[in-house]
Amino acid sequence: MKFLTIKKAHCASILVILVAICSVACICYAVKATSSPKALYTIVIDAGHGGRDGGAVGRTTEVTESYLNLQFALKLKSICEEYGFNVVLTRKDMNGLYSAFATNKKRSEMEKRMEIIEEANPDLVVSIHMNSFSTSEARGAQVFYAETHSEYEEFAQKVQDALNAKIDYAKKTAKSSDFYVINTTPIPSILVECGFLSNPEEEALLVSEEYQKDFCYVLFYGILSYFSVR
Repeated sequence: MKFLTIKKAHCASILVILVAICSVACICYAVKATSSPKALYTIVIDAGHGGRDGGAVGRTTEVTESYLNLQFALKLKSICEEYGFNVVLTRKDMNGLYSAFATNKKRSEMEKRMEIIEEANPDLVVSIHMNSFSTSEARGAQVFYAETHSEYEEFAQKVQDALNAKIDYAKKTAKSSDFYVINTTPIPSILVECGFLSNPEEEALLVSEEYQKDFCYVLFYGILSYFSVR
């Protein structure tokens, strides 16, 4: 059992107590707020892909990555808001973010994501994705931070540590990469590959509502762990 207290200058009266029960199947949290004049933090949750870009596809269920990204993003949003955080989503439905008139849809989509992030001026950005590989053996959640912003490694590692402690097969170490969304913002940002749709066992978990919720609670725990050391 762990207790985590989070404070910030503009709302120092808020006391957040996080209670984590060490079980993937059942993770519970309790929060007590003495007063809440405004949200503790603003977080942008970015559900990757969307519209004509479905991303990876499950080998067994044929579920699209874009659909699962949105389901995870919505659940993480609900958890964050439940505990007093302000949340902005880059994508709220299955539609793409690109302009219908854009000749380069991918570029248009990425620019729109960055526009939303800049307008929100958040404390953190969490981009949600699903992984895939040519062989079915690969599995495990992985957190990435921008190779152009090594100062965000601590954020990524805090979330990776939480996943590794609670989620089977999650990687131990966060990695740097050149993903556009996390590379082009000066805000602490991570990209979370929640698991491999190319692995049948992990795919079965990723499509489970219960697993999605448990996974998002672990993500939230990792976020709180990072805030506690800022």
